[in-house]
Amino acid sequence: MASHRERSEGHAAGMPISAPLARAQAIAGTLRAAADRIEQARALPRDVVEVLHDARLFRLLLPKSIDGDEVHLKTLAEVMETVARADASTAWCLGQAAGCAMSAAYLKPEVARRLFGPRDAVLAWGAGIQGKAVAVDGGYRVSGKWTFASGCANATLLGGHSYVFEADGTPRRRADGRHLDRTALFPVAKARIDDMWHTLGLRGTASYTYEVQDLFVPEDETIDRDASEERTEDGALYIFNGTAAYATAFSALMLGIAQGMVGDLAALAKAKTPRGAPSSLMESQVFQSEFAQLEARLRAARAYLHTTVDEIWEKTRVARDFPLIERANLKLASTYVINQGVEIAADAYRAAGQTAIFPVNPFERRLRDAYSASQQLQGRPANFITIGRVFLGLPPDSPVVLG
Repeated sequence: MASHRERSEGHAAGMPISAPLARAQAIAGTLRAAADRIEQARALPRDVVEVLHDARLFRLLLPKSIDGDEVHLKTLAEVMETVARADASTAWCLGQAAGCAMSAAYLKPEVARRLFGPRDAVLAWGAGIQGKAVAVDGGYRVSGKWTFASGCANATLLGGHSYVFEADGTPRRRADGRHLDRTALFPVAKARIDDMWHTLGLRGTASYTYEVQDLFVPEDETIDRDASEERTEDGALYIFNGTAAYATAFSALMLGIAQGMVGDLAALAKAKTPRGAPSSLMESQVFQSEFAQLEARLRAARAYLHTTVDEIWEKTRVARDFPLIERANLKLASTYVINQGVEIAADAYRAAGQTAIFPVNPFERRLRDAYSASQQLQGRPANFITIGRVFLGLPPDSPVVLG
């Protein structure tokens, strides 16, 4: 079993390291050094964004046909862990952008190249279907206001999830009767952005609110994320939905935060002698036992996530389908890992004692980031209800949870 030190380098000795992971490892020190600046700016500073572009980390889930890496989801998880150990806000922006980038697989190739071909191309979008798209000749007139557009401060494109209406105001329906929605893609400059991001943690994600009014968006710059018939890429990655990408990314992010916290705790133990104690924290048998159990919990959670992603990827690649049961299996692993990661981070924080409460040390920032990340849809304990229903042969109670 790889030690924490080996895990922080990506793999145990002798095992291959993917190019994206190697690039993430190469810039981890830079991201760690910039963590305070990122938090103070409440967004990724321009020099940090340039480092990420140089490392191609915004191109992980873009198709190879437009110079993307089109990586295995486990590679995405490994990169997210590495970056989150350095700075959780940076990792969150990358994870959000990765899920958004999968929309390129639903565009005509020439449109995908135009929108995502540039080196600095990044798409961000907000949560939920909050817009209205009125069908007109050649496209739609889009109006709406969306929230939580993580990374929009460094994005070139925004997306607006919108219900579609005919010109006379009639809702456009799917074959099953549900109201049709499409996601309109448009340049950041076309939107009015409201900086309302003042939060407990993940302060550097610039998860702002944005809106447009009566904006014309051409038909070929909109996508239906539920329509497999619109998919123009046939790689295994694009059989998965964006929800799978987010689940993988944000559970791996939580692992990275917890790993960083436990690593910081190990470093502290070597230097700290608790008040009134006869020896250093590292020499305390109580601490030794607690630390070993933190490591075991981390390794178990990581192994569960990686094994699940590997197994589901292979099944999906062969079957060319991502059925409900496999969506539930992935959601079970990711939801469990997110909640385990929060608990591990909290326990490591407590083990650090009074040292943890001062912002000169990374413990309090990591804990704030962990708690903030756990509040997102991917980590809700209520997900277990939906998963349990599927495992018991019942229909899911929420279409949003499994995508």
